[in-house]
Amino acid sequence: MPVTLLRSKEASSLPVYTVKADGLDVCDAPKGAIAWARSNGFTGVAGKVLAIPGEKGALAGAFFGLGKSDAANPLAAGGLARLLPEGDWHFAGQPAEAELATLGLMLGSYAFTRYGKKPRNTLRFAVPDGVDTGRVQRLAEGSFLARDLINTPAGDMGPDALETAVRTLAEEHGAAMTVTLGDALLKDNLPMIHAVGRAAEAAPRLLDLRWGREDAPKVTLVGKGVCFDTGGLDLKPAAGMLLMKKDMGGAANVLGLASMIMASKLDIRLRVLIPAVENAVAGNAFRPGDILTSRKGLTVEVGNTDAEGRLVLADALTLADEETPELLIDMATLTGAARVALGPDVPPFYTDDEALAEALTRASETVADPLWRMPLWKPYLSRIDSKIADMNNVSLDGFAGSPIAGLFLGRFVEKSKSWAHFDIYGWNPTDKPYSPVGGEAQGIRAIEHVLANRYGK
Repeated sequence: MPVTLLRSKEASSLPVYTVKADGLDVCDAPKGAIAWARSNGFTGVAGKVLAIPGEKGALAGAFFGLGKSDAANPLAAGGLARLLPEGDWHFAGQPAEAELATLGLMLGSYAFTRYGKKPRNTLRFAVPDGVDTGRVQRLAEGSFLARDLINTPAGDMGPDALETAVRTLAEEHGAAMTVTLGDALLKDNLPMIHAVGRAAEAAPRLLDLRWGREDAPKVTLVGKGVCFDTGGLDLKPAAGMLLMKKDMGGAANVLGLASMIMASKLDIRLRVLIPAVENAVAGNAFRPGDILTSRKGLTVEVGNTDAEGRLVLADALTLADEETPELLIDMATLTGAARVALGPDVPPFYTDDEALAEALTRASETVADPLWRMPLWKPYLSRIDSKIADMNNVSLDGFAGSPIAGLFLGRFVEKSKSWAHFDIYGWNPTDKPYSPVGGEAQGIRAIEHVLANRYGK
């Protein structure tokens, strides 16, 4: 990683003085440094860095602006990873939220370098008192895994490459993995995964990872692995396909979460299910108006082939539900409606488990990982009625797209003790101090926090 965390300050490390907006008067930096800041117009604006000169042209430290305290993001220290000169550094004082500041520093150091982009500055940074270095590194590594997978173009991250990524993660943590490939999906009664992916050159498949002792509480993660989405025969316009490499963002996020879980050795029986497909156009593509029979036996009329994610998730959720897990979570880049409602930064989640909803909401605030609960409004189920099948995969009026997608998925979950659906974007459209433009991990640190509180040793 571009930032190496040090357990204690090096004698030669330089201080970073954090300054709130117009807060130089209460800063504990040397008077000469404060005078330098004033003469350079530094006022503590959020994200601004000002180097402090020392003797003979050497650096003596740096100021870092926090902005107004009521608007400050605890991850904002990520900007330091981009703006500080290379070298050894430490916070001059204890940050208000030291672990989040350290995590922000790590997250801000990320760069996607597979195709030639230069890495960020190499920094060594002393960890503030009380920070669990191992935990920070686990969270950062899981987030980076999700970002890397999403950022990789579909030409290099098809269903076969996604399988390789899951296999690599399984081998790293001693997990077991099985793959149901191509026509074997029909034999094993996973027909909707097969229908969605059969037109692509790379065969559709279900990736199944298992880890942990068999008699531990069952926690199952299901991630939408549509490695590229043309929209199928209901073809997307060109502009709509530009970001469709990210349509496997649900899979990427559950793999990032699985990495965090396994690295922290939570006492659970973890299962990860990823239907990995490409929604392509060919003579054998599934069609609008087709009736698909799901693993659960429910028949689904295809109102739109561009609503394919919920079809592959339905079979995977049914399979997961058959084991009656204690907790079943699915994550998917499922609807544009969720972005219209909440924008790109705040993913909605859906659950009927009040205790889980409360825990996720608290965790979201605690770890600065935005989530917002939205309702599974049961009366909307009538909007996906079909005249010739058990249900349609879309509503025809265009309203309540994200809740209706959640309700559709809920039809395939019956036995699980608790279930939550996350409709994520998986992409950061603007640069943030802790996240560059590109693939993003969303919600998984909040979920990890809930799981660690429930199942941590």
